Amino acid sequence: MRTGSVSRGRVGVIVAPANPSAEPELTRLLGSRADMHVARFPARPGTSLAERLESYNDDLPVMLYAFDGLPLDAMVMACSEPRYLLGPDEDRDQCDRLSAATGVPFASATLATREAMEHVGVTDIVLVSPYQPWLTELAERFWKTTGLTVTQVVQVRAKDGYSSYAVTPAELIAQVELAEPPEDAVLLLTGTGIPTLPVLAPLSTGNDRLLLTSNLCTAWWALSRAIGQHVTLSRVPHHRPMAAPRVAHTGGRA
Repeated sequence: MRTGSVSRGRVGVIVAPANPSAEPELTRLLGSRADMHVARFPARPGTSLAERLESYNDDLPVMLYAFDGLPLDAMVMACSEPRYLLGPDEDRDQCDRLSAATGVPFASATLATREAMEHVGVTDIVLVSPYQPWLTELAERFWKTTGLTVTQVVQVRAKDGYSSYAVTPAELIAQVELAEPPEDAVLLLTGTGIPTLPVLAPLSTGNDRLLLTSNLCTAWWALSRAIGQHVTLSRVPHHRPMAAPRVAHTGGRA
């Protein structure tokens, strides 16, 4: 934690250029406990999605220095899609190297999500993905490689096609419910660009589901480092009403 920091942490967040949801959701999730400072990856007009995602992974080491000496307690890459082009071990290894190089704890959204699921003892997930099918397949493979069992994949589509930035909360809720995931399932809503906070209560009311999202897990990871003390998922703002019973039930690890 930064020397002289008393109550509020300071988190550096790196996002994709057109991501509409990461900043609003992380602002709410970090709450009064941490200030957020944002840098955006360079736009790559005229490139394919795969090329843009590859460029984000390539640009990441330089992007960590975009804060130019601003004292930070934690840094996160609030962007899941590029990491699915990598394997889980490569994802973790790069995060460890960048943490060592900058002296600031750093995690990708996927690493933060992985550690959050380890924290609550998750072994099986229903993967909810707004990505194009080829990228959803990579995401499924990524999580299976970590040792998780993916029991179901829910492919979510926006009105005009596959786009994590265009999916509305109503579309997300309707398509998840249509897929009929089990009443006690752990749902992982991947993607920092989809609006997930409005769907948590509707998708968890009247059942025993645990909902985890990329933004929720990223905020949990950042807060745990930024304020210098352990944070349980049940204490992250806007998540407690549905997470607390399941966290207690699974005996989440410290």
